[in-house]
Amino acid sequence: MFSTLKPQVDTIISQQNTALNDKLLAICQLLETTIPHYNWVGFYFKNGDKNELKLGPYVGEPTDHDIIPFGKGICGQVAISNKNFVVADVAAQDNYIACSITVKAEIVIPIFVHGENMGQIDIDSNTPDPFTEADERFLEFVCAKVSALLEA
Repeated sequence: MFSTLKPQVDTIISQQNTALNDKLLAICQLLETTIPHYNWVGFYFKNGDKNELKLGPYVGEPTDHDIIPFGKGICGQVAISNKNFVVADVAAQDNYIACSITVKAEIVIPIFVHGENMGQIDIDSNTPDPFTEADERFLEFVCAKVSALLEA
């Protein structure tokens, strides 16, 4: 499934005369509608010089978490650790910020621009422990494509 999605991500990224946020939203829509266990797909980006993340384009249930301090929740931890974070069971995480009672698992992959962690893709799933190494590698591919957009 992921191999068929990569060219679609490339097509979205390469669209001329399309605003950055529109491309990011199109990626969110593609992932959320195509991958059954992706129930919320969104981007968070570093908020200027502040030690916090700001919600970017997303698809799924509305969230109150439009600003997340570094260190808080899974996204905030990734902002500090610079490492992928796969959570098989959000109920087992002490520092989890609940967005919805239906969310069972989460995966967050950082986006690096010129070696600096500038944001991340965040995926919530209503399925317990759905994320595999294939999800992780695919989302790293997506983040690398987004990184190239941000560097441009």
